[in-house]
Amino acid sequence: MKEKQILSAYLPSEAVDIVFDRIKSKNIHLKITRNRKTKFGDYRPPIYHENHRISINHDLNPYAFLITFIHEYAHLLVFEIYKNRVSPHGKEWKKTYKYLMEEFLDLHIFPDDLSKILLKSIQNSKASSASDLELSRVLQAYDTTAPQIKVEDLPANAIFKTNKGKKFIKGEKQRIRYKCKCLDNNKLYLFHPLTPIIPVSQ
Repeated sequence: MKEKQILSAYLPSEAVDIVFDRIKSKNIHLKITRNRKTKFGDYRPPIYHENHRISINHDLNPYAFLITFIHEYAHLLVFEIYKNRVSPHGKEWKKTYKYLMEEFLDLHIFPDDLSKILLKSIQNSKASSASDLELSRVLQAYDTTAPQIKVEDLPANAIFKTNKGKKFIKGEKQRIRYKCKCLDNNKLYLFHPLTPIIPVSQ
C-alpha cells in the first residue's frame, strides 16, 4: 500500500504496521510537515474538520518520529474520553501516554539505550520530548544529519549566531535553558542546551 510505503520512510520498520492500523482505525489525517522549531508534532480534534488530525515534522529520525506519533495519539485518546475538559498534558494524558509507550517498549522496537531512558521518562512525562534533556541527547545520537555545535558546547560569554543570522552572547544557565542576550536588540532569550548554533569568532 502507498500509505505504508510512505510511513516506512519515517518509522522503524517494526512500527509501520502498528501505526498504520491505528491511523486507519481512528480515521486520522496524518500530515508530515516542514521543520517547526517550536514543536515536533501536534494534534487537532475533529471539531473544525471531519477527521482527527496529527502532524509530525518530516526531519525527525525514525525513533523521534515514532515517539512524537505516540505523544499525539495519546492526545487523541484523551480527547475521545474527556473532550477539552482536562489540561493538555495533565494526569489523564500522562497515564495514556505511559500506557501506549509501554506497549511499544514491550515490542522491543527501540534500542536498549533509548528504551532505558524512555522507561525513566514516562514515569513523569514532559509536555515535549525536547523538555527532557536526557531523552533529547539519546535521541540526537540517532540523527542521520551531520553533528552540529550546540549552545551547551560553548563557553560562557561566547558569541554565536542562529540559523536566522541573529547574534547572541551566551549567559548563565537557568534550570534547563541558557539565558542569552541578543546583540541586535539587547533582549534576553532562553535557549535549549541542544539548540544548534554557529559560533562567531571574537
